[in-house]
Amino acid sequence: MPNIDDVARITAGLPGVSEGERRGARTWFVGGKAFAWERPFSRADTRRYGEVTPPSGPILAVAVADLDEKDAVIASSSKAVFTIPHFNGYAAVLVQLEVVPDAELVELITDAWRARAPSELMDR
Repeated sequence: MPNIDDVARITAGLPGVSEGERRGARTWFVGGKAFAWERPFSRADTRRYGEVTPPSGPILAVAVADLDEKDAVIASSSKAVFTIPHFNGYAAVLVQLEVVPDAELVELITDAWRARAPSELMDR
């Protein structure tokens, strides 16, 4: 079961990545753009689930290239990948770290990096 420290280890292997904090959450940047960040649920997010229990544990948000890719990622990924109404119209998906397979997490983070990395880093 991956955790947020595993995310840090994976991102550390990608060129041009820096780690910082945004809104009190660990965030990974490339070329000045966030591509992965901790995304705990707000009370409003939790309320939107109503009677349904929201996904548990740490949640990671990762960027995708565009909304079409977002739909494709959600359709082709494990149940660990999802979205919430707050992310409607935003090119990112959420990942439940407690249940995402390790290989899928690496792929999601690497693809998020590719979606935000400047072209000069792509050849490294």
